[in-house]
Amino acid sequence: MITLQRGDGDLFAARLPELLAVYRQAFLEVYEADPEQATRERGVLMQRHAHREGLRVALAEDHSGAVTGFCYTYRGRHGQWWHDVVSRALGDQDGQRWLGNCREVVELHVLPAVQGAGLGRQLLRAALEGSNERTTALSALDVDGTRARRLYRSEGFQELLTGFRFPGSDTRYVILAKDLDTAS
Repeated sequence: MITLQRGDGDLFAARLPELLAVYRQAFLEVYEADPEQATRERGVLMQRHAHREGLRVALAEDHSGAVTGFCYTYRGRHGQWWHDVVSRALGDQDGQRWLGNCREVVELHVLPAVQGAGLGRQLLRAALEGSNERTTALSALDVDGTRARRLYRSEGFQELLTGFRFPGSDTRYVILAKDLDTAS
């Protein structure tokens, strides 16, 4: 049996080692050349994120209390790296429209053994529930047909940019967003 727990930066910080372990298994070991280094680097970044305004985390636990998946979001702001890079790429009008009052979905990961059963959808919805922002946005690997892309499409996200490369990376991403006032 899986249970969902929602919380803020305190819960996020307290469970960070477990969240990183899920992130590593679900994503870094699949898509990173050096998962060990990527885990360390992401851990430092996630420690900083724990103090971001409005951070919300939704995590799933199995019957033993082990984390099997998580999603975290926070309010995007000018001066934050992802927000500013994507806003510039979108241009003034679209940047303001989509990121001016936005809850950014930072990470959503589910252990491979429990993927495909709707847990990602539950986590995404739980992390966005009660948001006061007008929109939500995220970046995902620009690989069509993945579970993640199917989930985001089915949840009403639209593609704003495809083939997008963040500075210093050759990896292609898709930038997705949706209005929260029309969220399902």
